[in-house]
Amino acid sequence: MSRPIIGITAPTRMTKWGPWDMDATVIPSTYALAVIDGGGIPVILPPEDDSVDIISAIDGLVISGGPDIDPSMYGADLDPDTLDTYPKQDRREIGLIKASIEADLPVLGICRGMQIMCVAEGGSMHQHLPKTSGHESHGSWNGAFSDHEVTFEQGTEIQRMMGECVSVNSTHHQGVRDSGGLKVTGRANHDGLIESVTYEHLKFFHGLQWHPERMNQYQMYAALVNAARGS
Repeated sequence: MSRPIIGITAPTRMTKWGPWDMDATVIPSTYALAVIDGGGIPVILPPEDDSVDIISAIDGLVISGGPDIDPSMYGADLDPDTLDTYPKQDRREIGLIKASIEADLPVLGICRGMQIMCVAEGGSMHQHLPKTSGHESHGSWNGAFSDHEVTFEQGTEIQRMMGECVSVNSTHHQGVRDSGGLKVTGRANHDGLIESVTYEHLKFFHGLQWHPERMNQYQMYAALVNAARGS
């Protein structure tokens, strides 16, 4: 297999499309560019199709970033600071995650993607970090970016690929409280928030809280494509 097919989940939102305002399935091109840079062929997966049959037609999967996860997905009440939820997208991505685990399909979750991976496996969320004790100054959100460092657990796959400590971008107001069944592999240096997770028994199953594709940090995308290729 020279170029594996990598599915990328994408949201459907009201969008300016030429002269029209209409629903469109859109995603930043940086995701596709990172997959292409890693040697894969990107294919966008819209949330309208709730079937998981696509798992048998792709070689790997990226769960992209996006809006807040509906707290009903992890048995919590809606916090006033949890905004812009899309339960249909939540259910679609949880279904794809579970089907990928069963099939041992390589998966990379980015930002919200890491969060929904944890929720799919029994985890829960901090709904608003600026008012969560110990995380009030975690980083920027609502479209802004800040930087901080993440340290990885020794001996983990991500530590071998990324090094012991890396600088990452931060643009989220929610964070993982409990990773569920997933192993925590990295935490923010300044406040200990969970920043990376994995299932070590699978071929490749990693979640990252930051956006490496927006800082030309492509190692994990290349590793996803290599796992999808069977390397």
